[in-house]
Amino acid sequence: MIAVENVPERSSKARSALKDLGTTIYNQLQRGQFPELRIPSRQTNNIFYDSRLEQYVLGERKIVRSADNVKHVKPLAQLMWVARIGKELIDYDRVSTLRDLFYMSKNIDINFATQQESDEAVYDLEALLSMPRESFNIFPHDRGAIFGDLTVRYRVKGFKDSLISLTDNPDGVNIGPALDNAELVKTSADKVIAIEKGAIFIQMIREKVHEKFNAILIDTTGQASRSARLLIRRLNEEMGLPVYVLTDCDVWGAHISMVIISGSVNSAHITGLNTPSAKWMGFWPTDLTKYKVPTMKMKELDWKRLNELKADPRYKEKFWREQLDAFERLGLKAELEAFSSRNRSVSQTFLVETYMPQKLRELGAI
Repeated sequence: MIAVENVPERSSKARSALKDLGTTIYNQLQRGQFPELRIPSRQTNNIFYDSRLEQYVLGERKIVRSADNVKHVKPLAQLMWVARIGKELIDYDRVSTLRDLFYMSKNIDINFATQQESDEAVYDLEALLSMPRESFNIFPHDRGAIFGDLTVRYRVKGFKDSLISLTDNPDGVNIGPALDNAELVKTSADKVIAIEKGAIFIQMIREKVHEKFNAILIDTTGQASRSARLLIRRLNEEMGLPVYVLTDCDVWGAHISMVIISGSVNSAHITGLNTPSAKWMGFWPTDLTKYKVPTMKMKELDWKRLNELKADPRYKEKFWREQLDAFERLGLKAELEAFSSRNRSVSQTFLVETYMPQKLRELGAI
């Protein structure tokens, strides 16, 4: 099981783990054995919900990759190549994306047929070494942004010890590798508000929501990336800031919030990305009759997703049951932008002036 660390030493630990992996294979060859690895299975039948950790985790099942089996030789070689690239990225203080890694393999005879195949090798390495790929300097594309009164100190080469205020850029600061590893120095904020939509995030910066609610704003750009979820958790744990999630009023928005709270099935081999104390502040289906904004009928795909959520053990608590029942009863959904139908003027938006303070008071946040 992977526990995500937020310390500079993680690169050193990753380098050591990769070296130990290479030594294991080398020693097997020296003994005249076929190289073999036992990797935690990431199959759905080995994924379970852990109520103590409040997230999905892997069970005890392992898959064996052995050079004694001709079908295993290629994926074993691919995994070891990814491990070598990871060590080189650390040694040379470079970073790579999953897409870069796929194209790099074209220079040699590793022959990943698709990026999904190379991604799977990376995920297997994560599970095998109990370390997230970010420890090996392999990152997804940047997604999401942050804005608010937060000062960070960068730790990356060329910018080491540089201090930056996250209010310096009027469009927010991208959540990428440098920010992922930065030291969180100081803040006057007393909460985090994660927002599903980039346009709403920019609107809130313009309306100075960070000052009105003394908050750090985060744009998740839909489903939050691992880097965004890690940053949200760090703000909660290291800075003691409660987290509130603002999404559209649909089953997809509910799940965006739940992934921040309890992680995702796809990241079941990683612990430390979720923020169990985070709260979905809205837009709830139980708000629809109260606020009387334009709605849309749920579509077939929405109903299918609703049934999946109703079967998910994370949605068994009373609050979540009530919200899912409301979706089922009403058969309606709405976007955050629908609150614009209640605006008195361009300068006074109903979402910021009325809905958000009412919801934050309801949750005891102000």
